[in-house]
Amino acid sequence: MPLAPDFVLKTRNLSMAFGGVKVFNNLDFELMRGECHAIIGPNGAGKTTFVAIITGLLSPTSGEVLLDGQDVTRHSVKQRVAEGIVRTFQINTLFDSLTPLESVVIAICQRDKVAKPSFRAIKHLHSQIDEAYTLLEKFGLADDANVATQLLPYGKQRVLEVVLAYALRPRVLLLDEPAAGLSTSQGRALFEQVVTLAQGTTVLFIEHDMNLVFSYATRVSVFAGGTVIANGTPDEIRAHAGVRDAYLGT
Repeated sequence: MPLAPDFVLKTRNLSMAFGGVKVFNNLDFELMRGECHAIIGPNGAGKTTFVAIITGLLSPTSGEVLLDGQDVTRHSVKQRVAEGIVRTFQINTLFDSLTPLESVVIAICQRDKVAKPSFRAIKHLHSQIDEAYTLLEKFGLADDANVATQLLPYGKQRVLEVVLAYALRPRVLLLDEPAAGLSTSQGRALFEQVVTLAQGTTVLFIEHDMNLVFSYATRVSVFAGGTVIANGTPDEIRAHAGVRDAYLGT
């Protein structure tokens, strides 16, 4: 008898409205542990709103968010980060004046509940520095470890944001349009790094580039009309008549 799927994240009957405008209604969603799951859909389908609810930036009108079976619907952003839900944003939210090394060390200290270090004290945090260098090296940023973030090319800034999220050892890593503003080759390089280096981490991402979605997602959910109209493998989504009509236009 096959084992039941292992879901790390679920929503039940999730509804969201802004005033009288419904974004979605009674939305059920399931994220399997260890998968790289894409959310796609037309503009206004509620994708970013959904991620904001998952991460605690917004509270739903009704419904539940479950992490490993625990109801986290009313938990704060800070609580959810501590519980393992970590996200990046469509627009960079980095500290321009810090170096990648300083930023990653601070992220590791946050994860390990080390008192927030002063910049003068960072040089004495040897284990955190070693781990930060290892992460930067894995993601191809070791040569830029001591360069002010504002001086990094935009593509490397996008990679750094992923490194900072990954440094928190998330159970669920949410990426909101990680390839936004990148060239096709830069977007592919970023996804190659995420898929290869974040193995064992459950990844949920929003992306408009269908070539990236179908190349790197193991499963895809399609949002439209306030609900999930399809869910399946990339091949199943490509062949889904409703998806072609509502979104892909083929």
